[in-house]
Amino acid sequence: MTGAHSFDSPPEARADALIVGLWSDGRLTPSTAAVDDATGGLIRGLVERTETTGKFLELTTLHAPAGVNAKLAIVIGLGERAKFDAGAAYRAAAAAARSLSVKVRTSVACYLAEENTAAHVAEFVAGLIVGCEGPDLYRAEKKRFSFGEIRIGGEANTAALERGRILGESVNLARRLVNEPPHAMYPETFAERAMQVAVETGLASEVWDQARLERERCGSLLAVARGSIRPPRLVIVEHRGGPADEPPLALVGKGVTFDSGGLSLKPSDSMTTMKCDMAGAAVVLAVMQAAARLKLPRNLIGLMGLVENMPGGAAMKLGDVLTARSGKTIEVLNTDAEGRLVLADVLNVAVERKATKIVDFATLTGACVVALGTDVVGAFTNDQSWCDAVVGAARRTGEPLWQMPMFPEYAEHIRSEIADIKNTGDGRWGGAITAAKFLEEFVAGTPWVHLDIAGPAYFEKPKPWADVGGTGTMVRTIVELLGG
Repeated sequence: MTGAHSFDSPPEARADALIVGLWSDGRLTPSTAAVDDATGGLIRGLVERTETTGKFLELTTLHAPAGVNAKLAIVIGLGERAKFDAGAAYRAAAAAARSLSVKVRTSVACYLAEENTAAHVAEFVAGLIVGCEGPDLYRAEKKRFSFGEIRIGGEANTAALERGRILGESVNLARRLVNEPPHAMYPETFAERAMQVAVETGLASEVWDQARLERERCGSLLAVARGSIRPPRLVIVEHRGGPADEPPLALVGKGVTFDSGGLSLKPSDSMTTMKCDMAGAAVVLAVMQAAARLKLPRNLIGLMGLVENMPGGAAMKLGDVLTARSGKTIEVLNTDAEGRLVLADVLNVAVERKATKIVDFATLTGACVVALGTDVVGAFTNDQSWCDAVVGAARRTGEPLWQMPMFPEYAEHIRSEIADIKNTGDGRWGGAITAAKFLEEFVAGTPWVHLDIAGPAYFEKPKPWADVGGTGTMVRTIVELLGG
């Protein structure tokens, strides 16, 4: 993508395609008006005949419009001006890019940035980059093609353009990791990819192999990995952008690269998307990449617990009692409630590294999807001010997030008769909350927010702005939280 461009007139832009916007009240943006004038009132005519309305994400394609140098123009509905925020900017650009990226485009000129803030400009750029990439990693005939060049028309801030590029590429990193099949993405290969990112971006890094995990007494994480021939890994990457003596903020990710359920075996229909159970770890790596490339003035540590949950002969059994790294004992009553067992040890490492605050990311519970649906992330916390900061960042980026209750009474549901705690609650009720209360046992009072991303981490059906597969949800929110 090139830097900021301010063309004299959008119709003169020499590009394969042109993107302009239309508000739902029929008002044309300045660039759209310029295209309309050049085409003899074509767009206004469509508006008058209600062929195009400006409804949010409505797409109208103009093929070889007379008076415009571009081979085609896309008019994207921007909805109501008063409701247009950074999240809408991201989705509008991504929807336009999805429409155009079905063919090879040498260059695309986008004129959505005018009349908008620098934050909106960054989201436009990120959306254009994300909308060009699909899940077709292994197709001989690709369905999506990245644009050779993206030009942003108008008075675009160079820093905003660069931020948008980094955001878009980081979201795509998370999506790509999730979309890889489980035969290619398992603990060792994820760790290798993380080390590659660390080298490319200057992150400090270390990998704990099985022997190190055993020396570190990570009994909870190791128990989940026992049924697989793939050995577990703990990846730790650090961005040291703040003062040398400043304790870090920790990002912790669940990285179950495939979840069969273990001996509590999932039915086939529930297992088909379980390559996405490492989406939390993917978010952590993507955010750490973005933080390094944006040179954020913060000290950050990213921790990714990587296992494969399989029903092998050595697999953990119902009734087993595990000893976590913290010394807490855990009765296993469902081997498909494995993500919390992985995170228990990883959270303990984050506490040991003196993290001042923690955010964890996990496709943790189907119960959260039942409660909030497939588009909304659930937030759980032991510190309201820290949660308010996370929720505020999500609101500014337009990523749907909803805080769930964490009343003390829920902790009683995970008390065990033979161990300190058990890895399931009492029955079906409040499952997302009891899972969060389980995690709270391992943060030692550190301000902490748990984000259950089980719903929006992976789309089984496409949306106007998003393909099926990994979504990279929460990457943009956390970069915003960190001041990027």
